[in-house]
Amino acid sequence: MAQVPQRFFDALAVRTWCGLSLRALGRAREEIDAINVYPVADGDTGTNLYLTVESAAAAVEAVFAAHEAAEGPRDANEGPRDADEAPLDPVGGPSLGDAVGAMAHGALIGARGNSGTILAQLLRGMAQVLAARGDSAHTEGPGLRRALRHAAASARQAVAHPVEGTVLTVASAAADAAEDVEGDCAEVARAAYEGARAALAATPGQLPVLERAGVVDAGGHGLVTVLAALVETFTGRAPGPVGAPHARVEHARREEPATDGDDNGDENGDESGPAFEVIYLLEAEDAAVARLRRRLDALGDSLVVVGGDGLWNVHVHVDDAGAAVEAGVEAGRPYRIRITHFGHGDAHTAGTERPPRERAQRAVVAVVPGEGLAALYAEAGATTLLARPGEPPASGELVQAVRRAHAREVVLLPNDAELRHTAAAAAEQARTEGIRVALIPTRSAVQGIAALAVHEPERRFDEDVVAMTSAAGATRHAEVTVAERQSWTTAGICQAGDVLGLIDGDVAVIGADVSQVAATVLDRMLSAGGELVTLVLGDEAPPAVADHLEARVRDAYLAVDTVVYRGGRQGALLLVGVE
Repeated sequence: MAQVPQRFFDALAVRTWCGLSLRALGRAREEIDAINVYPVADGDTGTNLYLTVESAAAAVEAVFAAHEAAEGPRDANEGPRDADEAPLDPVGGPSLGDAVGAMAHGALIGARGNSGTILAQLLRGMAQVLAARGDSAHTEGPGLRRALRHAAASARQAVAHPVEGTVLTVASAAADAAEDVEGDCAEVARAAYEGARAALAATPGQLPVLERAGVVDAGGHGLVTVLAALVETFTGRAPGPVGAPHARVEHARREEPATDGDDNGDENGDESGPAFEVIYLLEAEDAAVARLRRRLDALGDSLVVVGGDGLWNVHVHVDDAGAAVEAGVEAGRPYRIRITHFGHGDAHTAGTERPPRERAQRAVVAVVPGEGLAALYAEAGATTLLARPGEPPASGELVQAVRRAHAREVVLLPNDAELRHTAAAAAEQARTEGIRVALIPTRSAVQGIAALAVHEPERRFDEDVVAMTSAAGATRHAEVTVAERQSWTTAGICQAGDVLGLIDGDVAVIGADVSQVAATVLDRMLSAGGELVTLVLGDEAPPAVADHLEARVRDAYLAVDTVVYRGGRQGALLLVGVE
């Protein structure tokens, strides 16, 4: 079905652009994933860009749905708006500012990976210019030119150490080409696309790792795809294929020798790069974010911090994932934390002899309830998905976590009894994509810790799963939390504010003191025996509770060891495991 062209850049054009971009990235996702060699050859740039735009498109659709619900559908007798007709008055639908603001916010909260985070800032930069027009219903060619220029500049500012031959170069080239055009939105969009396409073809001559692999920059390829969708928005016709990114790119090389990367030190995709990718949303003030940038820059590389107005998306590659999360805690409130462990041998590329799409043989994917546990699991080699209190992950998020693990075999640890069906659905979806997935029905993060402790990737998959399942099943679990309201429980009636001790999911103790309830829970668990006690403290737990419990175990239970972890904002005051 032919796309009806939009003459003006208005709310409807924003909606159309998002939809076309999403479809185009869906078609190009695997191709872009396959050429992803910089900054890390983890084969997920196309997927990350798709998910980022998917979030942006959903936010725009929500704005339109809200207006349609409030105003009712447009009168059918009016007929469709002609492409040459001026946009409707914003009172009758979303304004341009509403639509681009939603697009930028959706991309920000849904940004994935390095390229997705940069794309989110590009869209935010455009929105800052277009939304500055207030309640204006539309903009034309000059406004689009200014938006593209500001987008390129703001994205470059968001990256700690900009490198040429990347999506930043492609964005700047698009803005430069648009500057030279005096025309309507269609002409500006086409010029930006052609400028970006030419810059993309030249990226191998600017970045040695691309030249060795014989590919163009994956993030730049994604941006050209998005700009092609912008052309289609205004012309009704896609401008054609982006190019042949898998072909050797001798024609794109510069006549002079390629840069040796001395300015930045990481253009060569050195295989000694950091072990973890850390991404989180952050609620923080500007001054705190400035300090955060400096601290994270000292910890790792590929640092991109985008956003503003109190909400930020932080992306960095580090060796110490815990330190990166702690830096966010000091700056404000981090959430939706994702920590990915780059698999040995396929995380960084050092030459064309290593296939960029090589998968690890096996990985562990775990849902965890707090930042501290996320860092602990990640340092043990797991790919983590953070579950905030009251915000359980959807099956699609679990599927994406399995994809991020980039392995042929995956062991999935839901760490919550209520996630059993969600995790099972995610496992089934991943299996249809050719990934062998084993779901271990862990009901608590402490059971997941026990399973991860015996994980051995070198042994047969079935043997590894059996050993991990056995370790998890041999771990009794409990938690200490605070009742939110009056309720009937298996231990009697509790009131709001009471301290509850739950053993294996059932309320076993009701009290007023955290330490006393925790001690009673621990005694009941150890009455059946045990060799190791695991304590995971939440941020709101009394500081002395761990010392009190450790002393109790030491004095009353011979030959029982205790290990204590800090879980962060995990919901429960205390998690307890006995194995």
